[in-house]
Amino acid sequence: MPINFKINIMKTIKILGTGCPKCKSMEEIVTDVVKENNIDAKVEKVEDIMEIMKYNILSTPVLVIDEDIKIKGRVPSKMEVIELLK
Repeated sequence: MPINFKINIMKTIKILGTGCPKCKSMEEIVTDVVKENNIDAKVEKVEDIMEIMKYNILSTPVLVIDEDIKIKGRVPSKMEVIELLK
């Protein structure tokens, strides 16, 4: 009889942006969601323009979850971030 259990794997979340107000808002929202919902995730702020350019995006802020671009050019709501992290 197989045993069913959930394996929690830590998510890697990157916020790409050079430090504009929208980028700071996104970082704050994502950090709050991770803390408030006890999500196993590492949140990293990427401000280096050369590193940001590797993602081939034109507008910031950008939310990257496990190296997959989820949101670009706008600040998400807390509910939207929660849905993306499920």
